[in-house]
Amino acid sequence: MIETVDDIKTIANVGTGTMGHAITLQFALSGYPVHLVGRGEASLEKAMKAIRSDAEDFAEAGLLKDGDTLDAVLARITGYADYASGVADVDFVIESVAENLDIKKSVWAEVEHAAPKDAILSTNTSGLSPTALQSVMGHPERFVVAHFWNPAQLMPLVEVVPGEKTDPKVVDITFDLMAKIGKKPAKIKKESLGFVGNRLQLAVLREAFYIVQQGIADAATVDDVMKYSLGRRWNLVGPIASIDLGGLDVFYNISTYLFDDMDNGTGPSPLLAEKVKEGNLGAKTGQGFFSWQGEDGKRIIETRNKALLRALKDDAADAAAAQA
Repeated sequence: MIETVDDIKTIANVGTGTMGHAITLQFALSGYPVHLVGRGEASLEKAMKAIRSDAEDFAEAGLLKDGDTLDAVLARITGYADYASGVADVDFVIESVAENLDIKKSVWAEVEHAAPKDAILSTNTSGLSPTALQSVMGHPERFVVAHFWNPAQLMPLVEVVPGEKTDPKVVDITFDLMAKIGKKPAKIKKESLGFVGNRLQLAVLREAFYIVQQGIADAATVDDVMKYSLGRRWNLVGPIASIDLGGLDVFYNISTYLFDDMDNGTGPSPLLAEKVKEGNLGAKTGQGFFSWQGEDGKRIIETRNKALLRALKDDAADAAAAQA
């Protein structure tokens, strides 16, 4: 019976894509044996190749645990090409398949049946309803959202979100597990579409697209404004604490005139819809609002990842200093 986080000894990750391989690595880096569960050998091989590459980055950055080695981290991961054997004899299951409610329901109808009866079950979703997923389960009380942010091995946040039938103890244990593997978990009080992070992100994006669409600034300028002002500030002090520092009366006065001039749309931005219609989907296709082809695109991603690794190293140093 899973009573505390210390009862969790083995993890299963269902899904071998961008999020699944990174979450698998995160648990392996923290010392857990992990079952990486996919639907075929080809997907497992591709995932293990990505895991090795990311693990090498951690080793080069000096972020392996004391005494750990790259080979030891990788040896903790075992691939399984079917759900039944992959989720057997584990204590915590996290699913990271496609962000589609029907697909996730289908997976969970199979996985719950195969998993141990006392295992905690979780989904990595950007905003789908945990209650909707619980509808296909025989024991919905042991199911919870654990929303990792991309790239999952580098971003600290995990949103822990209950469904209507989730046992509060499951929320607490999942929160503790995320903290134990070095994440910064956020315990969300109740479910809402998009949880907290994506609601904030989409609010910013709605206005960013509107600014570009209205010809106020181009996409590169919008990004620069965010990176060198709000991004710097909010990385250290969140938006609500920031307005405390700036003066609530100041922001009240701004809000009396600015909201009326901002986008209040309730659907996808026409600018975004046009890009999708054209097939310009961003880095995955080589073109979005920016070009991601060639060495320039590769360099931007590498620069971002190196900066995130440095931030993780700073986080680890701060945590060690706090315990000293």
